[in-house]
Amino acid sequence: MGQWWQDPNFQHGFIVPLFSAFVIWRERDRLRHIVVKPSWSGLLVLTFALLVLVVGQLGAELFLARVSLLLLVAGLIVLFLGWNLLWALSLPLAFLLLMIPIPAIIFNQITFPLQLLASRFVAATLPLFSVPVLREGNIIILPGITLELVEACSGIRSLMSLVTLAIIYGYLTEKRLAVRCLLALGAIPISVAANSVRIIGTGLLAQYWDPDKAKGFFHVFSGWLIFLVSLLMICLLDGLTRIQWQRISWAKKRGGS
Repeated sequence: MGQWWQDPNFQHGFIVPLFSAFVIWRERDRLRHIVVKPSWSGLLVLTFALLVLVVGQLGAELFLARVSLLLLVAGLIVLFLGWNLLWALSLPLAFLLLMIPIPAIIFNQITFPLQLLASRFVAATLPLFSVPVLREGNIIILPGITLELVEACSGIRSLMSLVTLAIIYGYLTEKRLAVRCLLALGAIPISVAANSVRIIGTGLLAQYWDPDKAKGFFHVFSGWLIFLVSLLMICLLDGLTRIQWQRISWAKKRGGS
């Protein structure tokens, strides 16, 4: 929980267990009718969970140690309630994985290519507004300011939060699994686009107004604003998906008739 407070990349961890609890509460009537069949095979899952914990502790790998807790819960469910109930709880249990901060080396492997993509887009767009740009990797050099996407990117820094909220939104508004997956995956390009818009705005302010103001209040405010816009874009993606789905359904009905 301490890392949730300190690392802005994983502050969504606070809402993950709350949402999982909500899903279980919402499905409580269906869960009551599931036949309880305790299985000794749960001991195997528990043993595996303990092995993962030992490996994580010996290797100083917090991710494995934290994952072992979820495996332990899964093993206890199988041991005392059975596989049927574990399968019924697969969604809220799998969702809990999002509250576990992934290793930095994996996180960087995911985000750094996205940062480079955003920096290329920014470097290609700012000259259209008569702003000279020099790009070195993920660093954008302007006449009055240097922007490093690692520090100035709300879209990429909030990637995990945006994906988490997209999954929650999909669960609450959609019954189709394909659409839920589309919304979750759509959060990735949306975060890149939002990040690019923020950097472009910062560059324009620095060029035509004041570099210090571009780094000050605007930097903080634009982060929240862009994140809200990203959420609206996910809602828009859902709306477009619904329209397209209705068109396909209408075309099938028309073709069948």
